[in-house]
Amino acid sequence: MNVEEALAVTEAFVEQARTVRTKLKQTIVGQDAVLDQLLICALTGSHALIVGAPGLAKTLMVKALARALNWKFSRIQFTPDLMPSDITGYELLARGESGDMQMNFRRGPVFANIVLADEINRAAPKTQSALLEAMAERHVTVGGETHLLEDPFLVVATQNSIEQEGTYPLPEAQLDRFMMEIRVGYPSRAQEREIVLKTTAGDEELPTSTLTKEDFLQLRKTVRAVPVPDAVVDYAVSLCLGRRPDNDQADEAVHNYVA
Repeated sequence: MNVEEALAVTEAFVEQARTVRTKLKQTIVGQDAVLDQLLICALTGSHALIVGAPGLAKTLMVKALARALNWKFSRIQFTPDLMPSDITGYELLARGESGDMQMNFRRGPVFANIVLADEINRAAPKTQSALLEAMAERHVTVGGETHLLEDPFLVVATQNSIEQEGTYPLPEAQLDRFMMEIRVGYPSRAQEREIVLKTTAGDEELPTSTLTKEDFLQLRKTVRAVPVPDAVVDYAVSLCLGRRPDNDQADEAVHNYVA
């Protein structure tokens, strides 16, 4: 690809990403940084953990993103009694077309393009771990059989930052599956006034989509094609090495205080 072609692809990418962002702004008031971070996670094929107080439209943001991208949306309300099979699906003994009894797989809500794991820290660690394989490998295994998830696949989990009663801390293995922890703050006075007017004037309208899944996959391919300078790669590797206490490049404070 020559310079002119690369410039044309970049301009098309910017325009399409701007269109999606504009669609989201039709539903969400403020929270520009949060929306940008959600889009970054989607365009890089990564997962996001949204942390914020109740009532800050965390769920609405995810629903709006799914509608703007024309993705299949699924919501899982995490509760203490939620079981792993409630997420991944289960095998059911049923009579087949031939009349014989056979095991049929019933897909769970994880089989979607964007999965909202609402209040993920309310479920027990065993249930939280049901998402680990899906988030890392893009498939689930039930009854010894592997079932592929549709591409694109994005998990957005929400977590209440101020309520700790009846919650379980997320294991390190679970936290490692998220590329970003996105903090949602309170809106400004003007934004809160606009929210009041929008939510009392009628039903909330989710954005319409101008993208197909194929369009989005092409956008994601464009992101992957961006060259990374050697200096950026070296800096990223140095950051990782510098936080490991058993590495010679780590600072003295890391050696002394990081396990």
